Amino acid sequence: MSSAVEYPQGSAVAAPIPSKVITITDASAKSASARCSSCTMRAVCMPADLTSSEMRQLDSLIYSTRTVKRGETLYRTNDDFRSLYAVRTGSFKTVITDRDGGEQVIGFHLIGETLGLDGVYGEHYNCDAIALEDSTVCIVPFRLLEGMCREVPAMQHHVHRMMSSEIVRESGIMMLLGAKTAEQRLAAFLLNLSKRMKLRGYSASEFYLRMTREEMGSYLGMKLETVSRMFSKLQREGVVDTHGKQVRIVDFGRLSQV
Repeated sequence: MSSAVEYPQGSAVAAPIPSKVITITDASAKSASARCSSCTMRAVCMPADLTSSEMRQLDSLIYSTRTVKRGETLYRTNDDFRSLYAVRTGSFKTVITDRDGGEQVIGFHLIGETLGLDGVYGEHYNCDAIALEDSTVCIVPFRLLEGMCREVPAMQHHVHRMMSSEIVRESGIMMLLGAKTAEQRLAAFLLNLSKRMKLRGYSASEFYLRMTREEMGSYLGMKLETVSRMFSKLQREGVVDTHGKQVRIVDFGRLSQV
């Protein structure tokens, strides 16, 4: 649930397979247990000030997980909205498809972040959510979450913050794509990713990019060749060091100045 502009939130992906909407009665979903109270990502994706009884209530609400293999689709555009999904392991990209079949990446989502908020308004999802690697998600039935929000103010405030972050994320994308150079877009993307990795207890300076440069370019409004050229430029200038998908930020100060 996350975000130098306050930059928004995303391996070649195999051909997606048809998604399946998982409800709280789905036997395959019940096969795996998910307990927020013992999850290492709890501080990232859930309120920190829940009481013991409220945490038990949350555990009873989020009691199932789903495994999504790399390249598989968690949900598709126009699937009925029933649940939110918290990324427990792995990562996802969200994609929209235009009338000509072209794909536009609109987000990358890491562990502890939430998928599916776009479905609240129209009661159907407005994009495809595709796993960038073998991943698992915690299934959060929205009807039950609404009930808990009525009883637990901290949870209601948390959901409001999540929805607000979606507004900030979308406005951040508009500002970034409309006003920044290619080099600035890539720098902002790397700084944002660094910030999100640090929040999760990982290295802020060295990380592995699960998305391809082509997917990155789709998100940033750049061609693949431009993404590669900007990486090469930053590496020549000693700002970053890259080896394939492994990225190390060498000079945070200069990257921020970009």
